[in-house]
Amino acid sequence: MRTTQALFVSALLTASALAWAHGEKTHSPSSAPPKLEQKAWGIGGQPKAASRTVEIRMTDNMRFSPDFVQVKQGETIRFVLHEFVLGTQHELAEHAELMKKFPNMEHDEPYMAHVPAGKKAELVWHFNRAGDFDFACLLPGHYEAGMVGKVKVVAR
Repeated sequence: MRTTQALFVSALLTASALAWAHGEKTHSPSSAPPKLEQKAWGIGGQPKAASRTVEIRMTDNMRFSPDFVQVKQGETIRFVLHEFVLGTQHELAEHAELMKKFPNMEHDEPYMAHVPAGKKAELVWHFNRAGDFDFACLLPGHYEAGMVGKVKVVAR
């Protein structure tokens, strides 16, 4: 009986730690569209508004190809990719540290994608703010190995 209780408590602590990794948000699968929240680098976009598609491939030498994308302010891009988090360098570094502690954490924000090996996902983003932004693979070790890229949003 004690072993069962210990396993139950351990499972609860693990689940709590994983939930804490992204704050108080739960990560249950949902068919509901993601909440579109304005970020410094833009806001989630509508697929039908995408003006072009950019495929971001991961190479064997831990790099993205392409690793630089230039867009115009106001443009909506459909990214086709495997592992990808869009943001600022500061936020990517913070998230990379969380990924070290919780490597199996789910990515359910509209600017994040984590896809099983051999699969692809689409991420649609509306770049409504000019500036230089970043993207990275935040799997443990990949970010540190230099698996990063840049997005330059040119002002109108």
